[in-house]
Amino acid sequence: MPELKRLHAGHAPAVLAFELANRAYFAASISDRGDDYFEQFTERYDALLAEQEAGICAFHVLVADDGSVLGRFNLVDIEDHSAELGYRVAQHVAGRGVATATVLELCRQAADRYGLRTLRAATTHQNVASQKVLTKAGFVPVGPADPAHVGGKQGTWYQRHLVPEC
Repeated sequence: MPELKRLHAGHAPAVLAFELANRAYFAASISDRGDDYFEQFTERYDALLAEQEAGICAFHVLVADDGSVLGRFNLVDIEDHSAELGYRVAQHVAGRGVATATVLELCRQAADRYGLRTLRAATTHQNVASQKVLTKAGFVPVGPADPAHVGGKQGTWYQRHLVPEC
């Protein structure tokens, strides 16, 4: 059964494999990371781990039983009990409820583990799959997203208020 794990240094090879295997799939709905991302992967990955250590962000991977990465689920710009949610799942698991289930799990962890009260996520108007994930996970549209924030396209911010489990 896939498990949501906090990102660590040992995940780097599987994360790189995930990004490379799904690059064209991701580029169809969100901006491509570009060749520089892959050429400088180690430096960028180390920078992510440093941000996580500093408490600015919390990065997670959904790991399959075989150790491969099925998705990335991130909480960025953690401040004042809120954060921005970002996620992406592998093409071969898309449309199977994996993203929705994992976003719901991360919402629970965001409240219980990180003390967050509000999550926001932006998606483009064309990314209907992401809109469905957010809606099913209890997010509601709250206004337009700056095109600079969503790859130069028109988009919408979604928000969800979190309640810690007792």
